[in-house]
Amino acid sequence: MTRAQLDRRPADVAAMFDRTAHRYDVVNDVLSLGQDRLWRRAVARAVGAAGGGRVLDLAAGTGTSARAFAAAGATCVACDFSLGMLREGMRRHRGVASGSAGVSFIAGDALALPFRDASFDAVTISFGLRNVSDPLAALAELRRVTRRGGRLVVCEFSHVRPRPADLLYQRYLRRVLPLIAGLVSSNPDAYAYLAESIMDWPEQAEVARLLRAAGWSAVRWRNLSFGIVALHGGVNDGAGPASRGSGDSRDSLTSPAAAPGW
Repeated sequence: MTRAQLDRRPADVAAMFDRTAHRYDVVNDVLSLGQDRLWRRAVARAVGAAGGGRVLDLAAGTGTSARAFAAAGATCVACDFSLGMLREGMRRHRGVASGSAGVSFIAGDALALPFRDASFDAVTISFGLRNVSDPLAALAELRRVTRRGGRLVVCEFSHVRPRPADLLYQRYLRRVLPLIAGLVSSNPDAYAYLAESIMDWPEQAEVARLLRAAGWSAVRWRNLSFGIVALHGGVNDGAGPASRGSGDSRDSLTSPAAAPGW
């Protein structure tokens, strides 16, 4: 199943993730050589979840990140359009310690979130924005449900620098990743889609421009694992998109408006 065949059609992409739900986290751990755990910890620090806070984890999958936010004392909503992922997350959640009990699992569309305006103190989406048919609209919808002063954290596959290193990485994605996925995954076609979607995703500066176009301010990004993954952050200052500046701030997540973990 290729990117061209799916073309990010929501029902088809959701069905693909439904079929991978049971072994999804294990396969990701293998394919990333354990780096996904470091990426999740970086997201948790950037979100800065704390007691009394309310966090939306969009494209939450089985709720691995959501449980970390809840363990920090926040109330977290794990939202995904894959019912298979949510069912697997709820199954696992029934057996976890009470320290992460503040997680609720809700099915939802990134382009029409089932939440009222200004419902959350922080919103985050990890490895899901590139699967949305309209990423700009999804970022605007995330801003709608975030309170004024609230934070956005996006964690997404990105592009390695320098360019020759990125070309080697893309060769890995095209040739090696599908071979490994065929050995460890029950749905290797999903990882052919994964490779294509990563290669098609824009570079860090372009993603930052998307955040600003959607109305987020104090936009920053930071590379993880040499740019294989990038964290992007923003703040909802309540102003309109037209008031945003045009400058990028590369690898400089030090704005006082950003979450403490930046």
